[in-house]
Amino acid sequence: MKMSDVIENFIRELFEDENSIELKRNELALYFNCVPSQINYVISTRFTTERGYIVESRRGGGGHIKITRVAMSRNDAIRHVLSSIGESLDVMTLEAIIDNLYTSETISADKAKLILSACSNNALSPIVDGALKNRVRASIFKNLLLMFI
Repeated sequence: MKMSDVIENFIRELFEDENSIELKRNELALYFNCVPSQINYVISTRFTTERGYIVESRRGGGGHIKITRVAMSRNDAIRHVLSSIGESLDVMTLEAIIDNLYTSETISADKAKLILSACSNNALSPIVDGALKNRVRASIFKNLLLMFI
């Protein structure tokens, strides 16, 4: 298991009974025997808005970080995703959003698979090229989500 995965799992375990946690970047780096930038990387890539987290960072004193897990109703979660998607959506962002919707039990495994399949590069590549592909993906994804409200 990669160090980033270990750090992510450790932080996720802290959320077991809490919706919000506070961490000190330097203390976490010492605990995992890594550089503080590794902690920053994990937090900025694994605890994003798309995945249902709000991160507040304060500089100084080892860098305090507050991570809050956002709890929403099913329809509110879908509306939030709809409002956060712009005109374009890349595959990695789509996968992160779907993972969060599935993990939070907002959508079922079958719906997650359907969306991933319909919005995949394999499905879009024969029809659409380049940057237009991400615009078509965003449109298809939004329309599929609207069906679930």
